[in-house]
Amino acid sequence: MEYDFDTVIPRRGTDSCKWDTPAQEDVLPMWVADMDFRTAPAVIEALQRRVAHGIFGYTKVPDAYYNAVEGWFARRHGWRIDRRWIVCTTGVVPALSAVIKALTKPGDRVIVQTPAYNCFFSSIRNNGCELSSNGLSYRGGRYTVDFEDLEAKVADPKAKLLLLCNPHNPVGRVWTPEELRRMGEICLRHGVLVVADEIHCELTYDGHDYTPFASLSEEFLRHSVTCNSPSKAFNLAGMQIANIVAADEGVRRRIDRAVNDNEVCDVNPLGVAALTAAYNEGAEWLDALRAYLRENYRFLRGYFQEHLPQYAVLPLEGTYLAWIDCRAAGTGSERLAERLLDQGRLMVSPGTLYGPGGEGFIRLNIACPQRTLGEGLERLRKVLAR
Repeated sequence: MEYDFDTVIPRRGTDSCKWDTPAQEDVLPMWVADMDFRTAPAVIEALQRRVAHGIFGYTKVPDAYYNAVEGWFARRHGWRIDRRWIVCTTGVVPALSAVIKALTKPGDRVIVQTPAYNCFFSSIRNNGCELSSNGLSYRGGRYTVDFEDLEAKVADPKAKLLLLCNPHNPVGRVWTPEELRRMGEICLRHGVLVVADEIHCELTYDGHDYTPFASLSEEFLRHSVTCNSPSKAFNLAGMQIANIVAADEGVRRRIDRAVNDNEVCDVNPLGVAALTAAYNEGAEWLDALRAYLRENYRFLRGYFQEHLPQYAVLPLEGTYLAWIDCRAAGTGSERLAERLLDQGRLMVSPGTLYGPGGEGFIRLNIACPQRTLGEGLERLRKVLAR
């Protein structure tokens, strides 16, 4: 079946966070991680059937939902999840906050591999914990883990959790099994639990397969918590549905208590229907999406090589978020983002949003029709050429 990712679908005026946040109608938003594509037809059809029923009361998560999660991860990633390990919640960010609340106390340290997804920082801060930054090494246009520094940070008696972003947002790395094992072994040695944010797990490209951290060994499974959702891969963030996977019963009980304390335990019926359809019937559409995103990335790389060769577009192994080294512009990330908005009517995310190591970079969302991407790159070029 063929799927249409080229049609430009108007989103302004639909209460879209992405499109309706900029007040000016001529701004092109390429910032927040939200795609400009309709979701899989099977998901739309499932939602239409559910809406036609017309009653949207409190929702009991059915067996079909758990079957869909189990089946998807077994087929797609070779990871066998037991439904008893799953705690449902409204999103991966609320999940992370609840996990931190459950497994730390105020004053504890949570390790983050920076630059990293900005909501990690607020989730740590809001639970009274301290950020411990394990800065990623950036050499030769590629990021790697600084394992020596990671060992030092994990050995800190106040360190309790490592927030692992796999695939990594914003730098686009898909961690290899070898890298994941080394990180996991360091954490096991010092009694630090791994909390894996794997929300972008479906969005990987040629030669860079996603490996669930918890799938690598029984020890890793028992000493980790995984947060996932179809929201990024199927453009369902507004459906407010996610899962926390915790195999250890004691850990899971504490997380379930925190999810209830944070009042993020009730999921909505449309989210349940959307996830079930996505995981049961959305694989073909997802493969077509990944191929389209891969071509968008190639288009982006080619454009920069031709028009902006002094700016490095980092390899994109996973996600649809291009991480671009703009230090040649001679200005800070925030100032550059302001210039792009004011002079180019282009909205991007400044690298400083992602903490230590983000200065001099911008993040650009390429999950849009290629015509829209081309317009965004033209706007970017005109500003950078001044």
